[in-house]
Amino acid sequence: MFRKNWISPLIVFVALISGCETREVSTPTQPAANSQNTNTNVAPPANTSQPALPAHVAALPVTMPLLDAMLADEAFNSDVRQAVQISDEELSKIRDVAKNEVLQLGTVDEDDLTRSTRASTDKTRKEVEKILGPQRTDQFFNFIRLRWAGNGDNLAVTAPNAVPTDTRIVVNAPAYRMDIFRDGRLIKTYKVGIGYPEFPLPTGLRKANEIIFNPTWTPPDEPWVKGKFKPGEKVEAGSKLNPLGPIKIPIGLPSLIHGGKVQARLGSFASHGCVGLTDALVQDFAAQLAELSGTPLPLEKIKGYAKTPSDTENVKLARPVPVELRYETIVVEDGKVTIYRDVYEKDTNTEENLRRVLEAHGVNFDQLPESDRTKLLDAVQQMSVGADGKAVDGGNTNGANAGNSNTGKVTRNVKGKKEIVIPIASLAGKGYPSPMTVMVK
Repeated sequence: MFRKNWISPLIVFVALISGCETREVSTPTQPAANSQNTNTNVAPPANTSQPALPAHVAALPVTMPLLDAMLADEAFNSDVRQAVQISDEELSKIRDVAKNEVLQLGTVDEDDLTRSTRASTDKTRKEVEKILGPQRTDQFFNFIRLRWAGNGDNLAVTAPNAVPTDTRIVVNAPAYRMDIFRDGRLIKTYKVGIGYPEFPLPTGLRKANEIIFNPTWTPPDEPWVKGKFKPGEKVEAGSKLNPLGPIKIPIGLPSLIHGGKVQARLGSFASHGCVGLTDALVQDFAAQLAELSGTPLPLEKIKGYAKTPSDTENVKLARPVPVELRYETIVVEDGKVTIYRDVYEKDTNTEENLRRVLEAHGVNFDQLPESDRTKLLDAVQQMSVGADGKAVDGGNTNGANAGNSNTGKVTRNVKGKKEIVIPIASLAGKGYPSPMTVMVK
């Protein structure tokens, strides 16, 4: 989750006890929209001539924790004041609303499922609209989305189930799957934990530039600490209270790939916006990442770092490795169509999207046997539900679960089945490669 770092101009997620506790990331600089206006206490009329955002950027959810993180950075505040014409008073009000919401969040019992991504984004929009109005809220959110997506540059390939032809990491959140491709060939697959629906993983093409061994964690001076930590006092990497495990790998604003997860949380929600692995798996992954980047860092040396947890070590990769974050709920894989639960409620399980995915693999939906068409459409309907099992209503701009947005709880599990797999004869040999699963004890 997000937290504030008052020492340097970085944005980090406020740490919650079992999530992605510290994510230090640089904020890209974006030119101000109106550099002539120096009065930040009065909001002039907003500039309405904003270009349309790429689809990947426009789909990024804006939640209270994201606002809390962004508004913790004074450089961002300065830019957004001018770009969207927001006054100091308005920013202060938004910051207070976001902070109060974040402080109410906490984990809940395994079977308590009351929130959703859509509910969180809907509540955020309603609260900000009370301060900025609809038009400037659109501009404010779009500004945030551009920052979150790296200003919209280098977005991932949009072809359905695209198989990389280069060397990169691919994470598909609904499949809880992370793949390593070397020169277009899949060499390893990891089952991962993903961000809670309230803290969803973004999409787009990021880069891994460094591996940080024995990362420490500094609890913030916030009420949610509730006596479990002493604010401002570092928690060492070897401590059971450190949620990051032995390794963290920044992959761009504001996410990490890191350890510290138990095996049971892989294939489920496990973090506040990060990709989570067990300690053993993250060590294996770090070795693979180093090799891909041409950095001499064997697994034996990586394991050696864990023997001295008080020594934090930053290893710069010889060359950056692309990390592509995807959200694909309909995936063709060697003769099968797998339809995953729409856990972030993006309304991707539709007949239109099904047809698009099939066409990308040379199959016309209308030419399939009637029995196959029926199975596919039934599966799409069954999986068109959020983590809480409630239907995703693509036409409901207020959100299918907006009524549950005040519970102050984090969704930990998916209610019901997570996927449906349907064999289709005409898809044999086509699609995304089958997993090359890593088994590390």
